[in-house]
Amino acid sequence: MRLVLFDLDNTLLAGDSDFEWAQFLIEQGVLDREVYEARNQSFYDQYKAGTLDIFQFLNFQLKPLSRHPRAVLDAWHREFMARRIMPMIRDSARALVGRHRGDLCAVITATNSFVTAPIAREFGIEHLIATEAAQRDGEFTGDVAGIPCFREGKVSRLESWLVAQSTNLDSFSESWFYSDSHNDLPLLARVTHPVAVDPDEALRAHAGENGWPVISLG
Repeated sequence: MRLVLFDLDNTLLAGDSDFEWAQFLIEQGVLDREVYEARNQSFYDQYKAGTLDIFQFLNFQLKPLSRHPRAVLDAWHREFMARRIMPMIRDSARALVGRHRGDLCAVITATNSFVTAPIAREFGIEHLIATEAAQRDGEFTGDVAGIPCFREGKVSRLESWLVAQSTNLDSFSESWFYSDSHNDLPLLARVTHPVAVDPDEALRAHAGENGWPVISLG
């Protein structure tokens, strides 16, 4: 059995679902544009620069989920998928996933599972390892549950998920991780086949120094 892991934002997707979800809520009038748009852009810039405080960001990203009933959020998400996500799904990304049919595949992403679970399903990927939003009686509390799936936390969350599958990373003869971001270096270093996908400058340099393949889905 071979393990294949896909980052989502700016890897399988030609864009960032986390950023786009906040922009979608601003456009819907759910979030105040003057208050939230600059903060959303600032957090995105910090992520790209490698300076993001994940807990500050999650407080910003998850609190709006707690202010609306789950049924309303689900209806918004269906519209979000149609308007924002489907145009970001390229045939080349679907083809990449298709080449790994028969392997144990998972999307592993820092973006919360409410936003990303329908996207993983759209790609036909059964397993999702993501940051989890805390819930009470089926409604979101605005807090994060457990370890955020970010940087070293991605490794921890993967290891926990593999234990639940009665296996571990070393048991796979081969393992892949496709990512665009230097934030994913801790996990990229753990697999037998790290692949940089349309990488940021820091990851491109690291891939070149270490002989990792660099591909484009653009």
